[in-house]
Amino acid sequence: MDKQPSLFDTPPDDPEPETSGTPSEAEAVAAPKSVPLADVAVTARGPFGRLMNENFLQFASYSICDRALPTVEDGLKPVQRRILHAMWEKDDGRFSKVAGVVGNAMHYHPHGDAAIKDAIVTLANKRYLIQGQGNFGNILTGDEAAAARYIECRLTKLARDLLFSPKVTEYVPSYDGRNQEPVLLPAKVPLSLMLGIDGIAVGLSTSILPHNFIELLEAEIAILQRKPCPTLVPDFITGGLMDASEYDDGRGSIRVRAQIEERKGERNKLFITSVPYGVTTDRLAESVEKAIKTKKLPIRHIDNFTAEKVEIELTLSPGSDAEKVREALYAFTECERKISSRIVVLSANRPCEMTVSELLARHAELLQDIFRREFQVRLGEIDALIVRKTLEAIFIEKRIYKRIEEVKTAEAVASEIRLGFEPYRKLLQHDLTDEEIELLLKIPIRRISLYDINKHLEEMNALRAEYAQITDDLAHLARYAVKFLKGVIKEYAKVYPRLTVVSDGFHTIDERELTATELTIRLSDDRYIGYDIRQGQVLFPCSSRDKLYILWSDGRYKFLPPPDKLLADAVYEPGRDWLDALKPRAPVAYFDAGIYNRDDVFTCVYYEPLYGFTYIKRFTWGGMIMNKEYTLVPEGATIILFCKGTPEAIYVKFKYMKGQRITQQVFDPAEARISSASAKGIQMTPKAIERIDTKKAQWWVEAEGTTKGALFQ
Repeated sequence: MDKQPSLFDTPPDDPEPETSGTPSEAEAVAAPKSVPLADVAVTARGPFGRLMNENFLQFASYSICDRALPTVEDGLKPVQRRILHAMWEKDDGRFSKVAGVVGNAMHYHPHGDAAIKDAIVTLANKRYLIQGQGNFGNILTGDEAAAARYIECRLTKLARDLLFSPKVTEYVPSYDGRNQEPVLLPAKVPLSLMLGIDGIAVGLSTSILPHNFIELLEAEIAILQRKPCPTLVPDFITGGLMDASEYDDGRGSIRVRAQIEERKGERNKLFITSVPYGVTTDRLAESVEKAIKTKKLPIRHIDNFTAEKVEIELTLSPGSDAEKVREALYAFTECERKISSRIVVLSANRPCEMTVSELLARHAELLQDIFRREFQVRLGEIDALIVRKTLEAIFIEKRIYKRIEEVKTAEAVASEIRLGFEPYRKLLQHDLTDEEIELLLKIPIRRISLYDINKHLEEMNALRAEYAQITDDLAHLARYAVKFLKGVIKEYAKVYPRLTVVSDGFHTIDERELTATELTIRLSDDRYIGYDIRQGQVLFPCSSRDKLYILWSDGRYKFLPPPDKLLADAVYEPGRDWLDALKPRAPVAYFDAGIYNRDDVFTCVYYEPLYGFTYIKRFTWGGMIMNKEYTLVPEGATIILFCKGTPEAIYVKFKYMKGQRITQQVFDPAEARISSASAKGIQMTPKAIERIDTKKAQWWVEAEGTTKGALFQ
């Protein structure tokens, strides 16, 4: 699978990292290699350059490895790991003040209390690991949590059962050396994919979207059983609709939408009942109000009744089409949002990019390793228990304690006990140690007197059965992991159902079509043009997303967004040459306006006074720059006809001249080839024109005949 190039990519000649035994699926999706930042050489000149280089690399390494990115092993950032460890140390099942938890976490985390408190609130709102009591804010409305001294929290049962195992956890000194903190937590569930994590470091960032807890475990079971990993898509606590067709196993993006519904008995109203992930109801309502002001939405009123659930009521304008309004909400407001995904995590303290299936395969490998270490520890404990119980049984059943009743010294007591155990050395398979003798001497008389041989045998048989079961599980770690995950699914399936509805694909919304008649361009009597004109000649409807062209009679034109109010007529401004100002000029006035499309064909007829000829050209606009002035005809010329497309014919009435035989002609504009807007036209006629139109008007005299004019190519 292709990876994006990174500053941290390992050169091709680096050896492959070692991996422990895992299912073949996990081996097939091994994480890409990378190198530490400290190994990246940057040339620096002078002592100051070297100092900046070294300090920057240290800062970058710290930001990436100790702050911004989660680890692939337990899926947590350092602050989250330290908070959970501090809560577990003090956990008694009851709620504790968040301020107290912050204080405990500060023994491990070298940052301020505000950052720790915010991380606690975030984890509590994600519901899996921390249970909050009090005002922890509202992810729907964006309201902030109360102060740390007013709210309480505790670990959830899921966190207690699946995150901690001190006997197999590696500890290191905290930042001040006064405490021991875990390097990693032995998390038995893929936390990074459950929680969803964002982080920005030096030169890279991570955006891991949250997924459904149960679906993750089911996919991991498939990996452990050496089956293809099912396709996984995100699941958000805010619900809503989702199009994950471009998710690409965590390397692409998704689109999420709010749920907008109609209700029986509520005419002319729409109700928003969920918000896209990362959008609050206040932010969504603001975007709706903005769209209303810009006339993109025909909505009269908006009411936000959100509390525990999203409830935004929209009252539509009379006669509005609810379905079109729904599409406009998705097109022009925060009711729809696109979210990109890029999974960057720390693997062996090095940043690397992974996919969802790779991350799950890696966790499946780590889960088996956790069980392996726990089983090995438990087998050692069972061995020690069997030895201890065997010592106690021999000591009591064989009445070895009777041998020390008359002994006066400690050396003699130890010697008598060793002599008493000598016949049973083969059973113990080792010589009695001083610690074992001390343990036997601490057995109380009451326990000796109440000793039950049958109970002892039952306990020994139970330990041996447990030892045999663990030995079997240790030989079949994948099978045991599957059984374990199925038990977790059974316990939590009803607690964590899927909240986001997956769509087959969102219908593509044509924003320009939705707003095609959003604005009405008018020309006022005082020669202003725009959409903010109440009275005047209606020119055409358009969208706020359209680009318009405005053409003046002297051939100047420009492209611009729909204006609210713009003076359409322009006054001729002479050049610096005083003779230029004396030249006769036709008054410059607004001639035409319309919606810009670079490929539309137009027909233009203009009169050039220098030689007294009339020209015609067909052209397309082509590319353009907004608000830049262009020229369609030569300087001094005047446009006398302009229309979109190619008319069937152009009818011309010539000015009266004595002895003139042809007084009117019809021309075929299709004979002129299509050129660019800046090209010069071709000669149409040298005669002075009195009237011109694309259809026969009242001034056209049929009795004078119809003579077809020729264009001078």
